[in-house]
Amino acid sequence: MSSQDGDPRDGTAGPQRVVIISGMSGAGRRTAAHAMEDLGWYVVDNLPPAMLGALVDETSANGVDRLAVVLDVRTRAMFEKIGIALGDLNARGIGPETVFLEASDAAIVNRQESSRRPLPLQHGGHLLEAVALERRMLSVIRAGADLVIDTTSITTRQLAQRIESAFSDDDNQLTIQLMSFGFKRGVPIDADLVFDVRFLPNPYWVPELRPKTGLSPDVSSYVLAQPGAREFIDRVDELLAGIEPGYLREGKKQVTVAIGCTGGKHRSTSVAEELARRLRSRGRPATVLHRDLGRE
Repeated sequence: MSSQDGDPRDGTAGPQRVVIISGMSGAGRRTAAHAMEDLGWYVVDNLPPAMLGALVDETSANGVDRLAVVLDVRTRAMFEKIGIALGDLNARGIGPETVFLEASDAAIVNRQESSRRPLPLQHGGHLLEAVALERRMLSVIRAGADLVIDTTSITTRQLAQRIESAFSDDDNQLTIQLMSFGFKRGVPIDADLVFDVRFLPNPYWVPELRPKTGLSPDVSSYVLAQPGAREFIDRVDELLAGIEPGYLREGKKQVTVAIGCTGGKHRSTSVAEELARRLRSRGRPATVLHRDLGRE
């Protein structure tokens, strides 16, 4: 068990905000917890679920207004009490937010083999059987999660950035995570909105642009000069402005907008960067993740 060092508040802060971090072993729970600590949250890892209510009471009484708790199958026999613990908090009006981290079977296997540590449910058996069992046990938590992050194709730094984006201090604005991707590698399963920019001419077929990316001014200028490009960005910008009040009313503080082209190298990258530039120019919180850049 670990916690973020720091002096307790004086108890005059607003209602305590509680975040549950859960998900698959090897999907990045520790990275997420460290990112929360870096943001100033009080973090407790591998807590027995039955102790959650008491922890919330104790930390709240001592002025801790931002608490993050890692709950997962490492508690083994005690895991079944997670639902009861979360239900008790909801009944008390605390309403914890849940972040669920997942990854593909192949990614988890590769990470576990690199760490040379068995999964909590492996018990000397087959690794993939343990992964499947863990998925089944966590399925209810995943179904009710407020934020699901698929870490299969992102780095630990990119995961930390997504956590930082989701849990910034500004509660009055919707934080927008823009993700470029290539359809040939699959649609991001953790995106809230998905847009397809394959209607734009592909710079891949321009010899001098092919080796460059959408981060290059040459490629960006080419993409944005195409008929319909800036009109498309205008419409997405307007859509995001229109849905923000509803998301905030429902307690959703981050939206992930995925913009895809064929390979995720030219068009989607250019459009995501331009949309982020527009949002930031108006003071809107926006971050960019290029999921497939460098993988083509």
